[in-house]
Amino acid sequence: MRVLLIGFGNMGQALVRGWLANGHAPGALRVVDPVAAARAAAAQLGVAASERVERSSDEAPDVVVIVVKPNQVAAALAEVGPRAAADTVFLSIAAGKTLAQLEAGLGSRRAIVRAMPNTPAAVGKGMSVLVASASVTAAQRAACAELLEAVGDVAWVDDERDMDAVTAVSGSGPAYVFLLIECLEHAALDVGLEPSLARRLALATVAGAGAYAAASAEPAAELRRRVTSPGGTTEAALAVLVSERGLADLVTRAVRAAAARSRALSAV
Repeated sequence: MRVLLIGFGNMGQALVRGWLANGHAPGALRVVDPVAAARAAAAQLGVAASERVERSSDEAPDVVVIVVKPNQVAAALAEVGPRAAADTVFLSIAAGKTLAQLEAGLGSRRAIVRAMPNTPAAVGKGMSVLVASASVTAAQRAACAELLEAVGDVAWVDDERDMDAVTAVSGSGPAYVFLLIECLEHAALDVGLEPSLARRLALATVAGAGAYAAASAEPAAELRRRVTSPGGTTEAALAVLVSERGLADLVTRAVRAAAARSRALSAV
């Protein structure tokens, strides 16, 4: 699979490391990024990099992966569109850009997959949700899924409107978890623990609970009930967290705000 990656920031580098770890041949990859440091990072991984899309006699890519900031998408599509073959699929990881906007940027009806990964992809624990345009074939869907499975789990939605909710839950979700870690650490300091232990406990507790929940067939609510002894310390804490307009209400309102913002950005 020949892959052309436009943009080599944190997510682009996480993807390439995942592909190489999965046995993807470095010679089948090419990176385009105007930043010299990004191109140097690609070279260290054994991947060819250039400042602009090169119009050479090389074979056209099977997949063009767009990993640039939303305000850079139009220029990237205009540059790479003529370089791609008719059967090239475009995999966009540009936040907020709809399938219709991407197709308009290419100037013709093309096979396009829009994806929303999240930052744990950097350690191979990402969650990516994809939606495909009507022109995408089964083989192209499989190729795009394979590329993102190199950095974590993958799911598909049929209705692009679901991507706003996906963005609010899993795209922005790591920030919510980081805030929880931050709050646990601060609370640990408040009850007298020294800083290094407070941080260690907060990190290990969140990571361990997440791994335990992922490995269990039980819903999170049941796992919570199991660890909550009547009249115990956990029950005392949960009484605060589930009080009127407590944590559940707060998280729901936060996700709704993120989804609304995602819809607004997609309309720009």
